[in-house]
Amino acid sequence: MISTVNKYLSLVKFSHTIFAMPFALTGFFMAVTRGGGSFSWATFGLVILCMVFARSAAMAFNRWLDVDIDKLNPRTAKREIPAGIISPQNALFFIIANVVLFIVTTWFINRICFFLSPVALLVVLGYSYTKRFTALCHLVLGVGLSLAPIGAYLAVTGQFALLPVLVSLLVLCWVSGFDIIYSLQDEDFDKSQQLNSIPAWLGLSGALRFSELLHVIAAALVVTIGINGHFHWVFWIGAAVFVVMLVSQHLLVKPDDLSKVNIMFMTTNGIASVVFAVFAIADMLIFV
Repeated sequence: MISTVNKYLSLVKFSHTIFAMPFALTGFFMAVTRGGGSFSWATFGLVILCMVFARSAAMAFNRWLDVDIDKLNPRTAKREIPAGIISPQNALFFIIANVVLFIVTTWFINRICFFLSPVALLVVLGYSYTKRFTALCHLVLGVGLSLAPIGAYLAVTGQFALLPVLVSLLVLCWVSGFDIIYSLQDEDFDKSQQLNSIPAWLGLSGALRFSELLHVIAAALVVTIGINGHFHWVFWIGAAVFVVMLVSQHLLVKPDDLSKVNIMFMTTNGIASVVFAVFAIADMLIFV
């Protein structure tokens, strides 16, 4: 049983939840402290479940859909489905189960989350097709993860607001930027298979410039959020660390040296998301 669970946790790269979950929690507490919502353990738990179910469905669907591509790529050939660790049929059942659980969970939150749940699924599942027809697939991934803070805010308040939308835009630019850097590893493979990506389109140097632009916008959004949200010094400490983590990625990874891509992907971005969320939430709770 434990072995089976570990296989599926590996399939969906559960550790990568660290990228979106902190921002979902930021959106949740933003709704409680700034949006006039009230704290509820039930809603808090449902938001976390929605995050887990939606992300698990999206990641497993990506692995299921790309199995023939992954078999050909030395970097991905050992993933669970192409390696035969999990069968395509079982993976599909897992995807359907998570989709159903996500929709059911939104029903217990509120009407707007329930009615928007198919839209969210269309984005997070649809991303997997985008590499087949557009180099802007990285931005679609960013949109998918950017639903976390605004979705959590909607779960508490049932309405949209500017501040969580700004946080969602920050997530979009940040995620799209680091996904471009991560995809530098597959430039040659993408070209050989006629797959679309920013590195395959612009080359390594051009892709890094594109990523830098997105991260400059992300840094500007951090400042905009701090000013628009009337945050205090606690927030700005976390904001400073977040921006430093953005800069460090572009110091670590160079067109002629991709050896630090994996360190950049998990370590620097994991630190960035957690620190930003912890300090932003702390600021909101301290200066209510």
